[in-house]
Amino acid sequence: MDKVFKALADPSRRHLLDSLFRHDGQTLGELGSALEMTRFGVMKHLRVLEDARLVMIRRRGRKKLHYLNPMPIQLVYDRWVSKYRSRRARTLADLKRELEA
Repeated sequence: MDKVFKALADPSRRHLLDSLFRHDGQTLGELGSALEMTRFGVMKHLRVLEDARLVMIRRRGRKKLHYLNPMPIQLVYDRWVSKYRSRRARTLADLKRELEA
């Protein structure tokens, strides 16, 4: 789970995951076209995402396609987020929002 948190901590990696969420099965060039970094930089970020198992790779001919694997994020959600979705926590968050408005 630590690798997932590390992978999600970087805005560029979150951008790559969002891009794969919108359009799965992209090449390195397609993924890197929206980021202002070198191809090597994109590869390093993808390697971190692969180590966290957030991105899976399949080869199709000469192309290397990247696919989103949402399962690790779901496991984090199930373990950490869902237990804080209680009615009490929701009520306090709503109260905080109203008081700040």
